[in-house]
Amino acid sequence: MERNQSRRQLAVMRQSLFDQGYLDEQFIQLEELQDDANPNFVEEVVTLYYRDSARLVTSIEQALRDKSPLDFNKLDSYMHQFKGSSSSIGAKKVKAESTQFREYCRAGNGEGCLRTFQQLKKEYTTLKKKLEGYYQLARQAGPNEIACRPK
Repeated sequence: MERNQSRRQLAVMRQSLFDQGYLDEQFIQLEELQDDANPNFVEEVVTLYYRDSARLVTSIEQALRDKSPLDFNKLDSYMHQFKGSSSSIGAKKVKAESTQFREYCRAGNGEGCLRTFQQLKKEYTTLKKKLEGYYQLARQAGPNEIACRPK
């Protein structure tokens, strides 16, 4: 009984990640790659994303601190990599902020870059916390059923 309740709670939590705009179709495609041979595939991909993207966040922060003058090409290059990684896990809000940041880079708008980067970090951190909670509950609920598309 408790296991069924955990699975229902997990399904509600997963759906809320889509309903609130944190995840998109790409996340579902990752789930569809998960199977019995690698039941933690998506969690492992997400863990790798956060480990690897932390380096890019640090690089962007450093480049934004070096304001004499800002190297918009370098910032855009870092954000291009970050956006690609974020897209690969379906991080919808993070990807949207990345797109906005790149537009500010192209316009040479340093203030816009700074504001957008602060919002990007907020979305990035929020998604990380939500996914950590989701995977913690998933481990408690036991083996997953086959991934399904949100309603």
